[in-house]
Amino acid sequence: MKKIVGMDLFAGAGGLSLGAEMAGINVQYAIENDFYAAKTYQKNHVHTQMICDDIRNVDAKQFESGDSLRILFGGPPCQGFSSANQKTRNQQNPQNWLFQEFMRFAENIAPDWVVMENVKGIVDIEQGLFSDLIEHEFCRLGYKCSRLVLSAYDYGVPQLRSRVFFIGSKNGYQVQSPEKASYHVNVGQAIRDLPHLNNGANIDQLSYSRRKPSLYAQKLRGDCYSCKGHLVTKSAEHILRRYAQVPQGGNWKNIPDELMMNYKDRTRCHTDIYKRLRADSPAVTVGNYRKSMLIHPWENRGLSVREAARLQSFPDTYDFCGSIGFQQQQVGNAVPPYLSQAVFSAILKVEGLRNG
Repeated sequence: MKKIVGMDLFAGAGGLSLGAEMAGINVQYAIENDFYAAKTYQKNHVHTQMICDDIRNVDAKQFESGDSLRILFGGPPCQGFSSANQKTRNQQNPQNWLFQEFMRFAENIAPDWVVMENVKGIVDIEQGLFSDLIEHEFCRLGYKCSRLVLSAYDYGVPQLRSRVFFIGSKNGYQVQSPEKASYHVNVGQAIRDLPHLNNGANIDQLSYSRRKPSLYAQKLRGDCYSCKGHLVTKSAEHILRRYAQVPQGGNWKNIPDELMMNYKDRTRCHTDIYKRLRADSPAVTVGNYRKSMLIHPWENRGLSVREAARLQSFPDTYDFCGSIGFQQQQVGNAVPPYLSQAVFSAILKVEGLRNG
């Protein structure tokens, strides 16, 4: 059966596209403005035409397609909607209006399906203004809209990461939440087979440790004997002293006052600042994990790029481009591929394009 053809807007490093492809969608086009994210996308999606440009400069009409089934998807920048950015959670932040570019493409291309992904916070800010606008625009363009709020942890991702998906069907289909996975994965199962690393580790490619991989790790390893991404931010000594005070599951509250003197008011710290992951539990949201000082469960250091990618459900063959900072940002901003796969599989199931 002929695959549905897809296009990814605000594609980032390609987590949403990877999940779509895993579900059986042929992603032919992608648009991403960030140079290194676009480079990562192109390296891992060699059959997709990547346009590295500001989406506002791209003519949507050039992507007209004769395929009978088409799908347009993407995640407009979500930083303005995130609960971690209270100062920009309003109408005045121009980043919060880039979803209109998604609508421009939807109006010009008129695909059978549109899927917009964003942080859960978009549903709440400004009394639901933005989520209501998105659903109104879908309706105006002739789409029946389904809104799904999903936790990645329910779909085999070792992370408590919630996302909202606005799904529009030109043919009036309603999409229900995908069936949850029959298993859960914790942090230890996700990363225990990766090599031991020190603070500031900078050897990109290494062999796996001798620890037996979990079924989840085996799936992400595939046939690999080594993988890339073993890069760790080099933290200052006073940061490492703080790390040493935090038990698994703890955070900045476990750090003595004398080690936090540079904080004017440490009580205003977010609960995930200096959060040490628990090996026996899912991770907290892996966003800007360098800035939040997310701590490895049993080593006094931050997470490596590959460890964060494992927590996001990226396969070990997935290479990230640019300096460590760019790679960290790409991983943290990505949609977990396993979550994406579940959503697109639910859409294809509605269309009767999948068995079972």
